[in-house]
Amino acid sequence: MKMKLLAILGLLMMLASGPVFAGKAMQMWNCGMEDDVTEAQVKAQAKEWVKEARKVDGGENLEAYMLFPVAVNAAGDTDLVLVVTMPTFAEWGKFWDAYPNSDIAAHEQGLIFCPDSVVWQSVKLD
Repeated sequence: MKMKLLAILGLLMMLASGPVFAGKAMQMWNCGMEDDVTEAQVKAQAKEWVKEARKVDGGENLEAYMLFPVAVNAAGDTDLVLVVTMPTFAEWGKFWDAYPNSDIAAHEQGLIFCPDSVVWQSVKLD
């Protein structure tokens, strides 16, 4: 009986500690800007996208960043990096399940092109 209680207690501790160490879901796209498009136009469009994306189911806690290079050795076709984060992968999945049928997905504009992306799990270093 004592062993069963210890096993159950150990299992509960493992389940409870998982969320403490889980990192944010993060997706990063390497993007290029179309010809004759300014950074100001891209930022304005991105801000509108974030506002509308937060209305999509699961997107309430979405955060987004645009990274513009300052000093570059070899950026290739990358004019900027678009970073979107969510606190959990559960929210991430819920958002991307709903996104293709959302109004914002249907009205994406072509100021930038982002052919490549990677999904990351971030880990905060103290």
